[in-house]
Amino acid sequence: ALVLHATVINVLLGLIGSAIFLIWGRAIYTAMGVSGGALEAAMQYSNVVFGGSVLVWLMNGFASIIRGTGNMLVPSLSICIGVVMLIPLSPLLIFGWGPIPALGIAGGGWAVVISTFTVGAVLAGYILAGRCIVHFKWARLRWDLTADILRVGAIAAVISLQTSFTVLLTTALVGSFAGGDAVAGFGTGVRLEYLMVPLAFGFGGPLVALVGTNIGAGQEDRALRAALIGGGMVFVITETIGLAAAIWPAAWLGLFGSDPQMIETGSAYLRIVGPAYGFFGLGLSLYFASQGAGKMLYPLLAGVLRLLISIVGGWLALRLTGSLTWLFACLAFALVVYGSIIVTAVATGTWFKPKAS
Repeated sequence: ALVLHATVINVLLGLIGSAIFLIWGRAIYTAMGVSGGALEAAMQYSNVVFGGSVLVWLMNGFASIIRGTGNMLVPSLSICIGVVMLIPLSPLLIFGWGPIPALGIAGGGWAVVISTFTVGAVLAGYILAGRCIVHFKWARLRWDLTADILRVGAIAAVISLQTSFTVLLTTALVGSFAGGDAVAGFGTGVRLEYLMVPLAFGFGGPLVALVGTNIGAGQEDRALRAALIGGGMVFVITETIGLAAAIWPAAWLGLFGSDPQMIETGSAYLRIVGPAYGFFGLGLSLYFASQGAGKMLYPLLAGVLRLLISIVGGWLALRLTGSLTWLFACLAFALVVYGSIIVTAVATGTWFKPKAS
């Protein structure tokens, strides 16, 4: 019954997300400072991606169901394959090749939808084939089961929204200051930052079970060690990607276009913010580990601080300096603060109650 309830909840949330951006997308992007050709390009991409919002929710819902049974391999491997699939699929559909037509910016959206659908179909097939401990079963919907799911997922959803709102509002700052071409460059750079999320999730998903199982068994030191080792691994991987992007930004940006201002703005972003990606990955992985410990206060607070530093600090930086460079510096500092707060909280034992003397 829980599988059915989780599926219904994810479908409803996906439909809400689709409705918001399909109905008010143009108004939202206009408020962000996007206009002219950039606005039309944004609408082409947005309509495709948010038209498939339900697929994103279902994919993540099925992955969570399988992960909750203790099976980390299937969802983690499936999502990682989806990320790998997205990298060549994006330029293929944007620029076309052979019999495949060039779809322009909408092709990037279709790449997201196709890769998401593929991963979701694999995960759904795994559950329906009976290979998962839990099974899909038609049953009467019950509020108590729905409430149980929402109680666990609500705070995690808030934290996820913080990341999206940070990028959304920062994009509005860039657009209001430098115009649509700069937004394109910033948005292309930020796409690489977004790719850090599923990468960290591939490691963070197993940490949920490892930490939760060990804490439940009274092995607090082992739970903490697993979390810190996992976080360290993600830090190294995401930091390596960030440094590579900072050194060779055109290698990433060139996949999406050759407009000089887009390349210039995107390169400035990657050179400044890329070296902080390790802290973003570290914070994300320990956020997942904190779910296993049932202690979400510090990840929530870290997300709030990141949002405030990025938006308030970024706005002040633009007002005082008139330079996107200082805005990007605020974004990098916000990522460092985000990761540092979470790792400090975890490492100092805030997950555990003080032992009686």
